[in-house]
Amino acid sequence: MPGTLAENRLVHVAIVGGGVVGVALALGLLHRSVHFTIYEQSQSFRELGAGIGFTPNAERAMIALNPDFHKIFKRVSTPNTEDWFQWVDGYNHDEKLDPDGVAEDLIFKLYCGKRGFEGCRRQDLLEELVRVIPEHNIKYGKKLESVIDEASGERVLLRFRDGTRAEADIGEKHPASYPSYTHKFAFRGLIPMDRARAALGDDKASTRFMHLGPNAHALTFPVAMGTVMNVVAFVTDPNDWTADNGKFTAPATRDEVVKAFSGFGPAVRAIMSLLPDELDKWAIFDTLDNPVPRYVQGRLALAGDAAHAAAPHHGAGAGLGIEDALVLASLIKAAESDLACDKASTLSTALETYHDTRYERTQWLVESSRIVGELYEWQDSGCKDDHTVFGHEVEWRSHRIWDYDVHEMVRKALDLFGQRLEAL
Repeated sequence: MPGTLAENRLVHVAIVGGGVVGVALALGLLHRSVHFTIYEQSQSFRELGAGIGFTPNAERAMIALNPDFHKIFKRVSTPNTEDWFQWVDGYNHDEKLDPDGVAEDLIFKLYCGKRGFEGCRRQDLLEELVRVIPEHNIKYGKKLESVIDEASGERVLLRFRDGTRAEADIGEKHPASYPSYTHKFAFRGLIPMDRARAALGDDKASTRFMHLGPNAHALTFPVAMGTVMNVVAFVTDPNDWTADNGKFTAPATRDEVVKAFSGFGPAVRAIMSLLPDELDKWAIFDTLDNPVPRYVQGRLALAGDAAHAAAPHHGAGAGLGIEDALVLASLIKAAESDLACDKASTLSTALETYHDTRYERTQWLVESSRIVGELYEWQDSGCKDDHTVFGHEVEWRSHRIWDYDVHEMVRKALDLFGQRLEAL
């Protein structure tokens, strides 16, 4: 039975995939009283990976999306003991002068702002965020098989592997895109903080460090309220990535990590020796070589890694996905509030505006993430021996991400959307 006029003017958004970005969009829509359903293929929310950090721009986007989002992040995040991100020489060490020490020469440090660039365990964050979303807005065991968006149709039709169907006005998808291997992989693991402090000292274990060296580097920072140190150890790999069933992960052992960093200084070797006996290594894929040409087709949109998968060397991929969610939530609400012509045309115009707002910045991140990954592993001859040049590159690229005005982004997007509606 056809709905009332008021019901027909409401927008319903289908969010396919319940990772951090999908949940972020849900929180933004919830805050704006826009109807949505998350379709998650597993039977519960699970976020892959150990630790995650968010840069200042991401925190501002959280607040603008839904203040509860930011409150939850701050509740589960772990403050660094210093507000400076430090890049150190993890490779060179004169063991004759300092045979028992774990000192590393400082290459560059960058102020992150008060309580800036904090980290947490991914699963801790996701579990707390999902608690805010009403249960009836989430459907589990829904692996998407196909989406039909006919221009003449009133709604988008989604078909799932279990034989069920669903309809929505907008489909916000998180499918696996087709990225390419960057010839780097990462060992990820967690170390109890008491063991990390015993090996490295309080200062090094409890704040954010990037340990640099030839063809490998390691990131460490505290999570879980300072009870655990998160480790991400990157290694350049000249071979193609091969793993069972096309997965981006493969089982690994501590012995592999220790061997990969055997030529590094004592601090890095100590870190690797403390990792668990069994862990995973993660292939680093991105979309630099095969970028998604458009984030939007009709009433279907891509966001986060599905749109612009980037290597994690800036620590900003999820943060820019949250910026995506902020633009989407703002434009969808504006569309619902001003259905100037037919609903499909208005929503398509909103999504086109989203694409135009987000494409350049997010594609730049994909490229820059590749570049800094090479800087960290001394693969750029112009920066390898010149700390000033290295610092300049890291600083301007970081601030281009961190200093972004998310409120101005939304204002411009809404203005552009308004102009386009007038032209319909």
